[in-house]
Amino acid sequence: MAAPTGTDHAPVLLDVRALRVGYRRRHHHDVTPVVHDVSFSIAAGRTVALIGQSGSGKSTIAQALAGLLPPNGRVLSGDATFGQTSITDLRPRECRTLRGTTIAHIPQDPLGSLDPLSKVGAFVARSLILHRGLNKREARSATIELLDRVGLPDARTKASAYPHELSGGQLQRVIIAAAIAGNPRLLIADEPTSALDVSVQAVILDLIDELQAELDLGVLLITHDLGVARDRSDSVVVLNNGRVEEAGPTREVLAAPSAAYTRGLLADAPTMDTRRIRQTDVLDESESAPAITIADLTKTYRRRDSAQPPAAAIADLNLTIGDGSVHAIVGESGSGKTTLARVLAGLSPFEQGVVRVYDRTLPHHPGEYNANARQLQLVYQNPMAALDPRLTVAQLIGEPIEIHRLHARTERLEATRHALAQVGLDDTYLKRRPAELSGGQRQRVAIARALVLTPKILILDEPTSALDVSAQARIVDLLLDLRERHQLTYVFISHDLGLVARLATHVSVLRQGRLVESGSATDVLTAPATSYTTRLLEAIPGSGPARGRPDRGGRHAATPLPAAYALSR
Repeated sequence: MAAPTGTDHAPVLLDVRALRVGYRRRHHHDVTPVVHDVSFSIAAGRTVALIGQSGSGKSTIAQALAGLLPPNGRVLSGDATFGQTSITDLRPRECRTLRGTTIAHIPQDPLGSLDPLSKVGAFVARSLILHRGLNKREARSATIELLDRVGLPDARTKASAYPHELSGGQLQRVIIAAAIAGNPRLLIADEPTSALDVSVQAVILDLIDELQAELDLGVLLITHDLGVARDRSDSVVVLNNGRVEEAGPTREVLAAPSAAYTRGLLADAPTMDTRRIRQTDVLDESESAPAITIADLTKTYRRRDSAQPPAAAIADLNLTIGDGSVHAIVGESGSGKTTLARVLAGLSPFEQGVVRVYDRTLPHHPGEYNANARQLQLVYQNPMAALDPRLTVAQLIGEPIEIHRLHARTERLEATRHALAQVGLDDTYLKRRPAELSGGQRQRVAIARALVLTPKILILDEPTSALDVSAQARIVDLLLDLRERHQLTYVFISHDLGLVARLATHVSVLRQGRLVESGSATDVLTAPATSYTTRLLEAIPGSGPARGRPDRGGRHAATPLPAAYALSR
């Protein structure tokens, strides 16, 4: 089935016909197909969104089109043509040339694409030297202009920074700058904003829109965020287990889907529907005993330039989190959310203030051992990074039991099985390793690992940001069920305000380490007291009336490209 292009006679850039892709599993000679007979086309100046659950084949299709399939990946049949060139027939060297000058690829994880030992400006300069034939001096000058063009503040200084010194949104801008350095005609964006807060997400998507209008780019947008697909694409292709369920103009498919699978995706998608805001349980935290008390908390980081004063990640924070509540901490990147989580978990020192978890006062300089682990556990944003890839699920969940010397040795396996069952996984998963699990399954294992110590508080740091809407919905339902069964308190850190509306009883908003406002979820999300919170709410994709794609003739003009890398076509 082909996705309508909505081209209005715009030339077709990419034509995919009956594409089949598979992988050869370890110790197997046969190739297992994972993408089956997928067809769609992309025209100049138009965006096609690929949507579907994890494992539906979205990223596999992107990798096949960009020539980035891993060594065990194979295009089995079908074809993908760019103009008169068959992409699927190209040799690896030809793929690299095409990818740099005609097709650009924006990966999901910008930090994983950058050399941690190399400055970001050097990364962009290499693209300019390789694909535009500039010398080093010309490339340095063009790099600054290009970074400035994609909106990186203080581009000259940032070009000399290392990846760990930039925020997620800034890193994504660097990746986009390198991607457009070779004057591409097709941009493949694989989950370009999945880990970004709503404000930065909107800025990055606006940037892609501007570049598309200026360069007449075709865009293949891969996303699990249906709000993003709704607002930013002309056509959608809905994938399920590597097959096209339905395809067509975005407004038609998402407004009146014909496939039950698509209707299920839409039902699982978090929204800002005020009827779904949790208004039960703890209505007033002041009426419940405090689980966490924070008074005058200040946490700073030393700057790279030692002559400058330390930067405050958290400043004079006062907050009480009631026992039994689901208290969401929201704010833009750099607002101090994850820093606060690490302080509460006893993993980061702080300079001033008092932090109490129930009756225990946390030390300003905690040691390597977290003495508060039996009461409070932290579930990280990225379970693949948090789980040791060498260990089995049984070892991962059993490790905290051994560290704290809980249960007799003969009882530890049963405790591990019980924790795994609590998150809806059976004993068949005990011998698997993280790489053998889906994203949702890995997150369940991470939650089981935290629950095995029977804590009273879970700090959940963006626990669903990398999951598709269906897996996300299942994790949220699991968290709500666990809370009811074990009377847990959640500190829920998220940039997804639609998800916050569904899960939280209370919300606190941080901005640059300071508390902007705090109150019940109903009050903060439906009647925000500050313009900052209002701006966060307005930036949620798909939160307003269906916009679809604006008329190309009415789009605002983008800043022209600098002469150093002006279009050659």
